[in-house]
Amino acid sequence: MSKNNESPSSTLTSLSDAIISVAEKVSPSVVGVQTGRMFGGGSGVIWSNDGYIVTCYHVVKGFKEVQVSSQELGSAMHADVVGKDPYSDIAILKISNAKNNGKTLQPIEISDSEDLKAGQMILALANPFGEQASITKGIITSSRSSVRGRWRRTMMNNVVITDARLNPGYSGGPLVDASGKMIGLNAFYISSRGIAIRTSKVKGIVENLKSYGRVRRAYLGITSYSISIPEEVAKQAGINQDSGLMVVSVEPNSPAKKAGLLIGDVVLSLDGKQVESLHDIEQLLTQELIGKAVKLVVLRSEKLTELTIVPDDASH
Repeated sequence: MSKNNESPSSTLTSLSDAIISVAEKVSPSVVGVQTGRMFGGGSGVIWSNDGYIVTCYHVVKGFKEVQVSSQELGSAMHADVVGKDPYSDIAILKISNAKNNGKTLQPIEISDSEDLKAGQMILALANPFGEQASITKGIITSSRSSVRGRWRRTMMNNVVITDARLNPGYSGGPLVDASGKMIGLNAFYISSRGIAIRTSKVKGIVENLKSYGRVRRAYLGITSYSISIPEEVAKQAGINQDSGLMVVSVEPNSPAKKAGLLIGDVVLSLDGKQVESLHDIEQLLTQELIGKAVKLVVLRSEKLTELTIVPDDASH
């Protein structure tokens, strides 16, 4: 029988074999992360052969050290929590004695995750018990890359949304494509959808965590919320947007205070980029703005006002 006329059983066998092949390829890069909590722990991904492991922040929250294990490692190994970022739900661990114990780490192969499509087949792997990796399969269900966070009311950006079931312990494990390359870090399962953080975001966060132990973010020193701008006000002020951020408090000695921002001002743009929601401002406050004098445009008493602000490091 020709390849184009394969029987249903032959097609299913081929698919099954392909899944098994990917699972066998990826499994050595997936470890269990044990914290000592009764119902705690999760999974992790071997990121590099010098001992770095990536997992979710909520898996290791409150811990400075954990145990990692897998069938390949042979026994549980000590790992330090060397960097964590609650905002992105990413943390990195470091095994310092893998080579001394004769262990060879197998880092996972990374994809850039930028060209993902709805309908694309994916596999989610985990190793919650530190033994043999487990696996679920599915497809990418949406081309959307944002979803409301599980533990906060803000949006999580740069995510992959799938129908692959993430069982308990899957957090921190890899989401991979059909070739076994990692496209996301499994984070949580909600409304029958698996949510993973895209590797394009994970890579940037990991580099920051390795360098600083945290992720540097710009800080203005305001409390604000999104409001609608009346059409007549927008027309009078000559602006082309429907909403902005109303400032309701300005912290003393903050960049906003030094820039002359006032309670009641409506922020319209920062560094030349339009701001209409909290999501917009969060996206703009990257480490690149720290210490940089940028233009801040606000609506004040129905008139446009331009200020210069120098964002500070949020951790200071």
